Amino acid sequence: MFPLRDDNPSATTPVVTRALIVINLVIFVYELSLGPDLREFFFRFALIPRNLTLAVSGSADWSAALIPLLSSIFLHGGWIHVIGNMWYLWIFGDNIEDQLGHFGYLVFYLVSGVMAGLLHVFTNPESLLPTVGASGAIAGVLGAYAAAFPRARVITLLPLFPFFQVVALPALLVLGFWFVVQFASGALVLAAGASGGVAVWAHVGGFVFGYVVMAVLRGFRRRDAASFEPGP
Repeated sequence: MFPLRDDNPSATTPVVTRALIVINLVIFVYELSLGPDLREFFFRFALIPRNLTLAVSGSADWSAALIPLLSSIFLHGGWIHVIGNMWYLWIFGDNIEDQLGHFGYLVFYLVSGVMAGLLHVFTNPESLLPTVGASGAIAGVLGAYAAAFPRARVITLLPLFPFFQVVALPALLVLGFWFVVQFASGALVLAAGASGGVAVWAHVGGFVFGYVVMAVLRGFRRRDAASFEPGP
């Protein structure tokens, strides 16, 4: 399933979503300009699980280990990587920005990325591979969308080989399928005792965090709305 757009217009201008997309693209173009220095740049600002594991054990500097939890969210490993991530953010980010407000959405996005990174470190504590990408933060947006708009229609491209079909599907089905694929991939990696090339557990962690946060917030809002209903 590949989402093309959603049928869920936002009520406000998604300035933060647009700004995040621009920032990610600008940083990626900067990466391209580094040439042979890109490797050193990644080892400094990408998330390397082993560095955080050493910091927790007291064997490494905390600042060098913690900064990449945020900086890695804005780095990408290729054109397909950055365009794919920004496409999902463009489709689903505006409605979550509506729900949380501009500042709340920015905080939510960054914290989702950090929580996703922490789960990646937890499942790959000894990995020396630099991890980059906004997908953990965007997974938080997807989880929040699934909680807030489960029945919203998502116009989706279905690869029914050798044909392709465009259909409107409920968001919960589209995003739930995405989550199941990520979880199954992560489970297979753990079962094999290997470290995969894609940080699928970061995707799982971000999605679960986003879903739970949005579900809790919507529960509070319903409770507050009910407390202000006029009596008989």
